[in-house]
Amino acid sequence: MLKDLLNKLKIKSKVLIIAGSDSSGGAGIQADIKTVTSLGSYAMTAITAITSQNTTGVLSISKVPENEIKKQIEFTSKDIKPDAIKIGMLHSSKVINTVINSLKKIRVKKIILDPVMVAKGGTKLIDDKSIQILRTRLMKKVTLITPNIPEAEILTQTKIKNTKDMIIAGKKLLKLGVKNVLIKGGHLKSSYVFDIFLNKKEEKIFKSKKINTKNTHGTGCTLSSAIATYFSCGKTLKKSCGMAINYVNHSIGTGPKYGKGHGPINHISVININKNFK
Repeated sequence: MLKDLLNKLKIKSKVLIIAGSDSSGGAGIQADIKTVTSLGSYAMTAITAITSQNTTGVLSISKVPENEIKKQIEFTSKDIKPDAIKIGMLHSSKVINTVINSLKKIRVKKIILDPVMVAKGGTKLIDDKSIQILRTRLMKKVTLITPNIPEAEILTQTKIKNTKDMIIAGKKLLKLGVKNVLIKGGHLKSSYVFDIFLNKKEEKIFKSKKINTKNTHGTGCTLSSAIATYFSCGKTLKKSCGMAINYVNHSIGTGPKYGKGHGPINHISVININKNFK
């Protein structure tokens, strides 16, 4: 029994997270580390920005110099080669270009991009020039992008009101050179959540019962990190998306109800449902 327990505790893979810090711990680097660790892998980080925020909103954003971001990515990867990379908040065009150049040098094939643009409270986190570089340069270089509906609308200039619109937006993203897309449907008014995975060969709709709660801070960060973790462990990309969605849903359902605004989810929920993730 002890041997089996020790085998379960072995680290399965290594994931590099390139994202901003969330002082409240619910999203950003903090949520990413919790997710990767809870799912049994080793988390490394390159912090792109430092935010002062809580569950009610973002107070301020402090930039990390581009050269420091470059050094974090390249120096870390030179010693411990990541099996996968998750990219989150990139707040400026200079930061995006820095990340692109560093990705060329470290040559990791499995890259998940969460195109963070707007905070849960509505604060805009990225400028228009950065969005354009994201669309024309970075999105083509990653394995999967995971926009929510507002982000997909910005990236495609398409109004999304239903699942058909989600598929149309997804196909527009593929035409822009994206390899795989997972559009998150949590913003649609429905008793169910429809998350849609697309590439040029297949479409898959993941249907989940919507949990009635305002405590969903960091769900996008958590989902993309979970996908990167499962994918880094050898699961197929589509399977990784499905497993990550299940993990996030259970984490929402067991959330701690902290804060006065959009509270965090329960990242260690996987410990209670380990059998479901074999």
